[in-house]
Amino acid sequence: MLITLNLNGKKIQADVEPDMLLIDFVREQGCYSVKRGCETANCGLCTVFLDEKPVLSCSVLAVRADGRSVTTLEGLQKEAEEFGAFIADEGAEQCGFCNPGFVMNALALFRENPEPCEEEIKEYLAGNLCRCSGYEGQLRGILAFLA
Repeated sequence: MLITLNLNGKKIQADVEPDMLLIDFVREQGCYSVKRGCETANCGLCTVFLDEKPVLSCSVLAVRADGRSVTTLEGLQKEAEEFGAFIADEGAEQCGFCNPGFVMNALALFRENPEPCEEEIKEYLAGNLCRCSGYEGQLRGILAFLA
Protein backbone atom coordinates (compact mmCIF):
# COMPACT_ATOMS: atom_id res chain seq x y z
CA MET A 1 0.00 0.00 0.00
CA LEU A 2 1.27 3.44 -0.85
CA ILE A 3 1.16 5.87 2.07
CA THR A 4 2.08 9.53 2.34
CA LEU A 5 2.74 11.19 5.66
CA ASN A 6 4.66 13.99 7.30
CA LEU A 7 7.49 12.53 9.40
CA ASN A 8 9.28 15.07 11.60
CA GLY A 9 8.33 17.86 9.20
CA LYS A 10 9.35 16.00 6.05
CA LYS A 11 6.90 14.57 3.52
CA ILE A 12 7.47 10.84 3.10
CA GLN A 13 5.88 8.54 0.54
CA ALA A 14 6.45 4.81 0.84
CA ASP A 15 5.03 1.46 -0.13
CA VAL A 16 4.26 -0.59 3.00
CA GLU A 17 2.76 -3.95 3.74
CA PRO A 18 -0.78 -3.74 5.18
CA ASP A 19 0.38 -5.32 8.46
CA MET A 20 3.51 -3.18 8.97
CA LEU A 21 3.60 -1.49 12.36
CA LEU A 22 4.32 2.21 12.69
CA ILE A 23 7.35 1.42 14.88
CA ASP A 24 8.93 -0.56 12.04
CA PHE A 25 8.12 2.14 9.51
CA VAL A 26 9.68 5.03 11.47
CA ARG A 27 12.76 2.94 12.30
CA GLU A 28 13.16 2.16 8.59
CA GLN A 29 13.12 5.93 8.04
CA GLY A 30 16.06 6.34 10.46
CA CYS A 31 14.14 7.29 13.62
CA TYR A 32 16.03 5.06 16.03
CA SER A 33 14.84 6.82 19.17
CA VAL A 34 11.64 4.77 18.79
CA LYS A 35 12.45 1.51 20.55
CA ARG A 36 10.95 -1.90 21.03
CA GLY A 37 10.48 -2.84 24.64
CA CYS A 38 7.58 -5.04 25.60
CA GLU A 39 5.80 -5.64 22.26
CA THR A 40 2.51 -5.47 24.22
CA ALA A 41 1.87 -1.70 24.38
CA ASN A 42 2.79 -1.53 28.06
CA CYS A 43 6.21 0.10 28.35
CA GLY A 44 6.05 3.44 26.51
CA LEU A 45 9.40 3.01 24.74
CA CYS A 46 7.82 3.26 21.28
CA THR A 47 5.89 6.50 21.91
CA VAL A 48 5.51 8.88 18.97
CA PHE A 49 3.15 11.79 18.34
CA LEU A 50 0.47 11.06 15.77
CA ASP A 51 -1.13 14.39 14.88
CA GLU A 52 0.41 15.82 18.08
CA LYS A 53 -1.06 13.13 20.37
CA PRO A 54 1.13 10.45 22.00
CA VAL A 55 0.53 6.92 20.71
CA LEU A 56 2.33 3.62 21.13
CA SER A 57 3.74 2.94 17.68
CA CYS A 58 3.96 -0.80 18.38
CA SER A 59 0.16 -0.93 18.38
CA VAL A 60 -0.57 1.28 15.35
CA LEU A 61 -0.40 0.11 11.75
CA ALA A 62 1.71 2.30 9.46
CA VAL A 63 -1.23 2.63 7.06
CA ARG A 64 -3.16 4.40 9.85
CA ALA A 65 -0.63 7.24 9.58
CA ASP A 66 -1.46 7.85 5.91
CA GLY A 67 -2.19 11.55 5.39
CA ARG A 68 -1.20 12.38 8.95
CA SER A 69 1.73 13.84 10.86
CA VAL A 70 4.13 11.64 12.86
CA THR A 71 6.72 13.15 15.18
CA THR A 72 9.48 11.21 16.90
CA LEU A 73 12.11 12.43 19.34
CA GLU A 74 14.32 13.26 16.35
CA GLY A 75 11.74 15.88 15.39
CA LEU A 76 11.68 17.44 18.85
CA GLN A 77 15.40 17.85 19.50
CA LYS A 78 15.34 21.40 20.91
CA GLU A 79 12.45 20.71 23.31
CA ALA A 80 13.92 17.37 24.29
CA GLU A 81 17.43 18.71 24.91
CA GLU A 82 16.24 21.29 27.40
CA PHE A 83 14.05 18.85 29.32
CA GLY A 84 16.60 16.02 29.08
CA ALA A 85 19.20 18.11 30.89
CA PHE A 86 16.92 18.28 33.95
CA ILE A 87 16.47 14.50 33.90
CA ALA A 88 20.22 13.96 33.65
CA ASP A 89 20.92 16.43 36.48
CA GLU A 90 18.71 14.32 38.75
CA GLY A 91 20.57 11.09 37.92
CA ALA A 92 17.63 9.54 36.10
CA GLU A 93 19.66 8.53 33.05
CA GLN A 94 21.29 5.39 34.35
CA CYS A 95 21.09 3.19 31.26
CA GLY A 96 19.14 5.63 29.07
CA PHE A 97 17.04 2.97 27.35
CA CYS A 98 13.69 4.36 28.58
CA ASN A 99 14.59 8.01 28.01
CA PRO A 100 13.17 8.55 24.50
CA GLY A 101 9.71 7.24 25.40
CA PHE A 102 9.81 8.96 28.76
CA VAL A 103 10.78 12.30 27.21
CA MET A 104 8.08 12.00 24.53
CA ASN A 105 5.42 11.36 27.17
CA ALA A 106 6.69 14.13 29.44
CA LEU A 107 6.57 16.60 26.53
CA ALA A 108 3.02 15.46 25.78
CA LEU A 109 2.13 16.06 29.44
CA PHE A 110 3.58 19.58 29.38
CA ARG A 111 1.58 20.40 26.25
CA GLU A 112 -1.63 19.05 27.75
CA ASN A 113 -1.13 20.35 31.26
CA PRO A 114 1.55 23.05 31.64
CA GLU A 115 1.30 23.07 35.44
CA PRO A 116 0.65 19.51 36.63
CA CYS A 117 0.79 18.56 40.30
CA GLU A 118 2.99 15.66 41.42
CA GLU A 119 0.06 13.21 41.45
CA GLU A 120 -0.93 14.19 37.87
CA ILE A 121 2.66 13.65 36.72
CA LYS A 122 2.78 10.18 38.26
CA GLU A 123 -0.57 9.24 36.73
CA TYR A 124 0.32 10.52 33.27
CA LEU A 125 3.66 8.74 33.16
CA ALA A 126 2.53 5.46 34.75
CA GLY A 127 2.81 3.62 31.42
CA ASN A 128 6.56 4.18 31.07
CA LEU A 129 8.83 1.34 32.04
CA CYS A 130 12.15 2.12 33.73
CA ARG A 131 14.04 -0.72 35.32
CA CYS A 132 16.96 1.29 36.69
CA SER A 133 15.88 4.30 38.65
CA GLY A 134 12.57 3.68 40.35
CA TYR A 135 11.21 6.86 38.71
CA GLU A 136 12.24 9.18 41.54
CA GLY A 137 14.96 10.86 39.47
CA GLN A 138 12.55 11.38 36.58
CA LEU A 139 9.96 12.86 38.93
CA ARG A 140 12.55 15.20 40.47
CA GLY A 141 13.69 16.20 36.95
CA ILE A 142 10.13 17.02 35.87
CA LEU A 143 9.47 19.04 39.01
CA ALA A 144 12.76 20.95 38.54
CA PHE A 145 11.95 21.58 34.87
CA LEU A 146 8.50 22.93 35.77
CA ALA A 147 9.94 25.18 38.47
